[in-house]
Amino acid sequence: MKTVLITGATGLIGQEIVKVCHDQNFNVHYLTTSKAKLSTKENFKGFYWNPDTKEIDTSCFEGVHTIINLVGASIAKRWTDSYKEEVITSRTETAQLLLNTIKANNFPVAHIVSASAIGIYPHSLTNYYEERERDVSSSFLGQVVEQWEAAVDEFAFAGIKVAKIRIGLVLSDKGGALPEIAKPIRFGVGAAFGSGEQWQSWIHIKDLARLFVFAVTNNLEGVYNGVAPNPVSNKELTKTVAKTLGKPLILPNIPKFVMKLALGEMHMILFESQRVSAIKIEKLGFNFEFHHLEPALLDVFS
Repeated sequence: MKTVLITGATGLIGQEIVKVCHDQNFNVHYLTTSKAKLSTKENFKGFYWNPDTKEIDTSCFEGVHTIINLVGASIAKRWTDSYKEEVITSRTETAQLLLNTIKANNFPVAHIVSASAIGIYPHSLTNYYEERERDVSSSFLGQVVEQWEAAVDEFAFAGIKVAKIRIGLVLSDKGGALPEIAKPIRFGVGAAFGSGEQWQSWIHIKDLARLFVFAVTNNLEGVYNGVAPNPVSNKELTKTVAKTLGKPLILPNIPKFVMKLALGEMHMILFESQRVSAIKIEKLGFNFEFHHLEPALLDVFS
């Protein structure tokens, strides 16, 4: 029975990945900074770590072949200078701690599948981004993802296979961006942002969890986009959420400066445009359950 070690297992995406792992009879070890979240179930064991003090329970690596790395501070908080630093270090220093612990103890970990993000791709209304794209966004998110991926790439120098999943807009009713997008629409005050033409490359959380486990079971290496095959514009996303919820859209689009006043620098998340391809992972045999936005939203909101 395969044993995987998951960082960020109690988060939105992590919880869904744990379900898929258990469906496939994997044992799950997970790291948590909260001693209150330590489970001792046979197939779901928690281990304490504190990346700030470089503390980690090394028994978390017992029998582990693959790490699924999801840890990282949320980007959906106001970006003060200190919080920006936390967004980066919560990704880079945790990866470094894992790698240093593996090397110091000669643990036979062979594979890491790490979260990444499509925010690495430059803003564009026309480009169609595949994984081989070399240009990196000059935005803060571009910097975050570049440093995050560089930290994960260090595992390769220790002979560990590295796969990186660049995640798009995750559709879930339990957290992430979608409930925030849906909230004003539910109250009849929803609207698209800016021109509404910016691309939103989305993925249903069930497909994303299956994609991570597909990367584990197929021992994948390299970069893969974690997005569904049919991205939509922000305008189309807003219209489809409203249609799914049975609500009208009557307000004009919300200007950029309004959101900048409300959110500060973080407002750029709403206006960045990345149209991202899912072809590479599909060619390897991954089958999306949700190809189109409306059925995905109907499932999420059902």
